[in-house]
Amino acid sequence: MDKQPPVARNAPAPAPVARNASAPVALVVGAGESTGSAVARRFAREGYFTCVTRRNGDKLAPLVAQIEADGGRARAFASDARDEEQVAALVREIEEGIGPIEVAVFNVGANVPASILEETPRKYRKVWELGAYGGFLVAREVALRMVPRGSGTMLFTGATASLRGGAGFAAFAGAKHSLRALAQSLARELGPKGIHVAHVVIDGAIDTAFIRDNFPERYALRECDGILRPEAIAENYWWLHKQPRSAWTFEMDLRPWCERW
Repeated sequence: MDKQPPVARNAPAPAPVARNASAPVALVVGAGESTGSAVARRFAREGYFTCVTRRNGDKLAPLVAQIEADGGRARAFASDARDEEQVAALVREIEEGIGPIEVAVFNVGANVPASILEETPRKYRKVWELGAYGGFLVAREVALRMVPRGSGTMLFTGATASLRGGAGFAAFAGAKHSLRALAQSLARELGPKGIHVAHVVIDGAIDTAFIRDNFPERYALRECDGILRPEAIAENYWWLHKQPRSAWTFEMDLRPWCERW
């Protein structure tokens, strides 16, 4: 018998969760402090049992506590999206222990800028694994469950780099281009099978501590809605999921009103 790898390597073992036959399940892979957390909260507010994951599961405790304080249900997992066995174990544990995944959001970030003169093969590969290969692994495992059911939604978070490369962003742009191509292929293959696949281009600075601390002039635009608010991004993810299939969107680009493009 094959040995099954633990899903939560860096977090305490969670208490058993009874399989929920009524609430739909949303999986957010890459539930960081901004966009991923906002998406998780948005779906939880609609009654979804929200499963959130990142490599360090301990960092998800505040998000789960907030969702539960607001009356929702959530569970955190520590899982590396680059590891095939961990992704398979994650999806299997959710499907067998909590319920069928109705929505899967791939929101793993991999933005590590570097000049091509200084880039290393190791870091380039890591950025690609985080931003693109992980998306493939998650999509495959989720598709294996969604297709027999004939329904489901997969949402992929893209960036400006999904559409064009920039100086110093060769690795990030390569990963994001690859993720977009993956989403396009999935949409064409799985749409006729009842699965809505969409790719969201986030074109602009997001209201995060990183922008606040490193780009104060840009962050000052927050007062006039000049940077993207995670809650507004999450609203669009919810809207994509609820679209009627007679008018599905594949690609949506989101930017503040003052962003150049």
